[in-house]
Amino acid sequence: MGSSSNDDFSVVVLASDLGIDARPFLSNQDTEIEDQDNWHDCSQDFADEDFSDLEFLQFFCLQGSDKSCNRILRIVGKYFPAPVVSGERLKRYIYHKICSELPEGPFCIVYMHSTVQKEDNSPGVTILRWIYEELPPEIKDRLQVIYFIHPGLRSRLVFATLGRFFLSGGLYWKIKYISRLQYLWEDIKKGEVEIPEFVQNHDDVLEHRPLTDYGIEPDPLHLTEVPNTAYSLGRYEERLTSREFMS
Repeated sequence: MGSSSNDDFSVVVLASDLGIDARPFLSNQDTEIEDQDNWHDCSQDFADEDFSDLEFLQFFCLQGSDKSCNRILRIVGKYFPAPVVSGERLKRYIYHKICSELPEGPFCIVYMHSTVQKEDNSPGVTILRWIYEELPPEIKDRLQVIYFIHPGLRSRLVFATLGRFFLSGGLYWKIKYISRLQYLWEDIKKGEVEIPEFVQNHDDVLEHRPLTDYGIEPDPLHLTEVPNTAYSLGRYEERLTSREFMS
């Protein structure tokens, strides 16, 4: 009862109503250091793992370079089946791709968020943060910029309010939002990265309905495309009146 302990301890309190997986934040420092060291030792093991199913989806692939000569890693969010791919396997796959296809030199990420559904295509901010934080420091340094194409209202709010807390400063300041494809061509030449057709179609929708960027659908029933019947009814009434007058 009267004894005391000099061992250091820490308490982490997280708000339960945020719906956030707290596990990435509860690891002690020794475990994190050990995991980072293991990244360097397990690259050969990843080479023997079968990632053919993920390769077939083509949601993560190497394509071209931007105007700053950074190699491009293209990520198409809609192609990623989040419910069936664990965060651990996603981490191993990303590290395998970087080590096997981009072992050296600076690189950037072109992430296409177009039509992504949270339940179907998004692994979650905490999973992405966990993967990034466990990458070897030299890979973090090689990542120059993340082009975030078609960020939705939810994404903008999350990163604006919680981004600095959940993402390390090095990653937070590397994100560059691209609301339209025309702005992407300021940093990347056309043809350097393949744009899926649905991404281009989504860009066209945003161009004609800019309020969609803010989660507002100005004409969800497409009523503006329905011909105005008031004028035609008025003309019909005029014709009936004129016929009655002539008779």
